[in-house]
Amino acid sequence: MSKIIAVTSGKGGTGKSTVCAGLGYTLAKQGHRTLIIELDFGLRCLDIMFGMENSIKYDLGDVLSGKKQALEAVSQVPMASNLSLLCAPKTLTTVNAEKIYDICRSVKKYFEYIIIDTGAGINSHVFEIVEQANLILVISTPDQVCIRDASLMSDEFYNRGNKSQRLIINKISKKVIGNALVANLDEIIDKVGVQLIGVIPDDFKMTVATGKGNPIPTDSEALRAFDAISKRLDGDFVPLTVKIS
Repeated sequence: MSKIIAVTSGKGGTGKSTVCAGLGYTLAKQGHRTLIIELDFGLRCLDIMFGMENSIKYDLGDVLSGKKQALEAVSQVPMASNLSLLCAPKTLTTVNAEKIYDICRSVKKYFEYIIIDTGAGINSHVFEIVEQANLILVISTPDQVCIRDASLMSDEFYNRGNKSQRLIINKISKKVIGNALVANLDEIIDKVGVQLIGVIPDDFKMTVATGKGNPIPTDSEALRAFDAISKRLDGDFVPLTVKIS
């Protein structure tokens, strides 16, 4: 049975898609058959991050229209043999939660992890899509607007009965911790009100790699953070260590 993980955020710009790419990549490198389903309709980017911009034949729009079955529209990611991607369509498309779960049900026997890259923002279809996920990963940066939006979104998840939530704090650097945006990481955790599962440092090497569609360098601090989070998702005990530059 696949474990369905919904990755979401209260506003755009938190690096939600980068988190999906990092987790999918490291889970696959650890030997887990992993599928990422991208729901940023009209704003897809994971094909670029994985160096597949010119090789995507079919996408989620073809599945939703009935042109293709889900597995027929899934693309193998060249840089990670256990990783597959179902891209969002380039145009805006109407979708509902039941269609997304029909897709998950149709492919779950082929994958150990299904990561759903939800659209950003507090709207009804995001809440409906994540309702049946095994785990919700709420993404926030140290920015106060992102923190507040993550808190509002998490509260709504709890109100709807979605208790299985974890927080990932993204884009952390010494410039924003201490005298700048927040006093410390505990301030973010307390304001969002969700248990922390990992912290991703602001890493230029990761930014360059995903921007060019190259594999993430092995000496990337962000890659190490994603690797640790992936192991925690798989039930391993990995101490939370944060190296901030």
